[in-house]
Amino acid sequence: MRIISICPSNTELLAYLGGLENLIAVDDYSDWPRAVHSLPKVGPDLKIDMDAVEAMNPDLVLASLSVPGMERNIAELQKRRIPYIVFQPNSLNDIASDLLLLGEAMHKKEQAQKIVTRYQAFIHHYKQLAKKIETPTSLYWEWWPKPVFTPGGANWLTEISVLAGGTNVFADIEAANIQTDWNEVKKRNPEHICLVWVGVRTEKIDPTIVNKRPGWSEIQAVKAGRISVLEESLFCRPSPRLLLGLKKLAALLHPDIFPEYDHIDPLLHEKRQSHC
Repeated sequence: MRIISICPSNTELLAYLGGLENLIAVDDYSDWPRAVHSLPKVGPDLKIDMDAVEAMNPDLVLASLSVPGMERNIAELQKRRIPYIVFQPNSLNDIASDLLLLGEAMHKKEQAQKIVTRYQAFIHHYKQLAKKIETPTSLYWEWWPKPVFTPGGANWLTEISVLAGGTNVFADIEAANIQTDWNEVKKRNPEHICLVWVGVRTEKIDPTIVNKRPGWSEIQAVKAGRISVLEESLFCRPSPRLLLGLKKLAALLHPDIFPEYDHIDPLLHEKRQSHC
């Protein structure tokens, strides 16, 4: 089966199922695992070169609707009658379902079920650890600074927050993605700020920038210096790699409850450096 992935999280789903040998091309942002670096690129996920995709004659394209604008890719795939599967996960359960769906499409149902079983067991383990925390830490997740975008209640980061002994300060808004402003963040007064700007590498983000925002010096997190720059690849992509992000966040928030962060993917059981 010749497969093209046009979204990083889909590439990662395929990797967990052991299907990289079927992959013939990826979008420009797919960067994990390292094996995909040498594959042909078909453009950024919001502007896929469909002429190139069609010329490669894939048996299956792994598409997504996780980001606004991706629907144009779906329309082109339909127009050209290129076989595809589309994923639109918002929750950790959705990701498990996507693994099973892809496993069935690739005739890897048994492999998919094994991964999903381990995935769910790890989530359960952290859920039990989180129950030991009497007062969860309030978190503000920043996906983009201006205009401000942050995950709401219907997003995997709200679930990850809870599993790490925290709570998303925007969890009360039942949406996957929210546009808000700096004043509203100030009102919600988080105890910890997590900067995970989509598409921006951690070294390009200066955490002190929040000190320049009007009134933010009064926020609990800023007063205490609890501002973390985290990898968008571990928190912003709906794939099982979120569990590696969970390990990192939990150890950061509650080192007395959760294991020390060791860079080991809980589903692959091998060392993965944070820059992978």
